Amino acid sequence: MSDKPFWETKTLESMSDAEWESLCDGCGRCCVVRFEDEETGEVVPTRAACRLFDAEACRCSDYESRQTFVPDCIKLTPQAIEHLTWMPTTCAYRRLYEGRGLAPWHPLISGDPKSVERAGISVRGQVFSERILEVVEDAIDFPAPEFLHDPDLEAGD
Repeated sequence: MSDKPFWETKTLESMSDAEWESLCDGCGRCCVVRFEDEETGEVVPTRAACRLFDAEACRCSDYESRQTFVPDCIKLTPQAIEHLTWMPTTCAYRRLYEGRGLAPWHPLISGDPKSVERAGISVRGQVFSERILEVVEDAIDFPAPEFLHDPDLEAGD
């Protein structure tokens, strides 16, 4: 047996469901409404969050049934990660796929679920529900480019 944690010894495909789910740091960045420029591919995240997003808990309010209510909600799988280029660069799934390991602020590293918020990665307190918009396209009026910010990449990680 290895003394290394599972995310350092297993591929994304070989993780159990519990291991896979534990990789989510609860930042909420993947739950914000985003727009992609069809010509440039540039992704613009916004301060509007999915109607099922619980901004207090920084989690989906109905995770198990989310695709019933939000049909275009993406189910993250190891096979999907390489195609989801809009995923935040801070995302543990993306980081592991790219061979970067987990960030120091990730709860599996820090042992503290609040470390995500202290590191400035969490969207808690920075988003509103898309339900308040007349049309979801109005979210473009509330850009949040900082949700693309990855302090670890900028520091050379």
